[in-house]
Amino acid sequence: MPPIDSRPEVKLFTDGACRGNPGPGGWAYLLRHVATGQEREGSGGAPLTTNNQMELLAVIEGLRALSRPVTVEVVTDSQYVAKGCAEWLAGWKRNGWKRKEKGQLKPIKNEELWRDLDGLLQKHRVQLTWIRGHAGHPENERCDELAVAAAETFR
Repeated sequence: MPPIDSRPEVKLFTDGACRGNPGPGGWAYLLRHVATGQEREGSGGAPLTTNNQMELLAVIEGLRALSRPVTVEVVTDSQYVAKGCAEWLAGWKRNGWKRKEKGQLKPIKNEELWRDLDGLLQKHRVQLTWIRGHAGHPENERCDELAVAAAETFR
């Protein structure tokens, strides 16, 4: 990997939505190159999914859209994603992708998605920022709009 200071800086805004939980769902991202202001959006969904799965897929697909290693700030309104990456992921990996519950190791939910995300996080220098959803944050509102529209295609 190139030295950190030579990597482009990118902001990745994400959101997931679900109509019912589980139910039809959508994910979306907005990528912004910091130096140029250039933006790219992406979205998709599934007919039967959960909100947490869509939140994870939004980050996964946003990171997959990057063509090379970058310094990226991931902005999410999902505490599940933010805490999962910052607090839980290392322990899950140490415990063979299991979580401790009442003194026992139990399988984590959405393991395949967490494994995918973990691999992508290793390719980039990532900072996660949690924001409150539906609080007027323009990029979060745009991602919500795209994710809801994607979910609606499966209703």
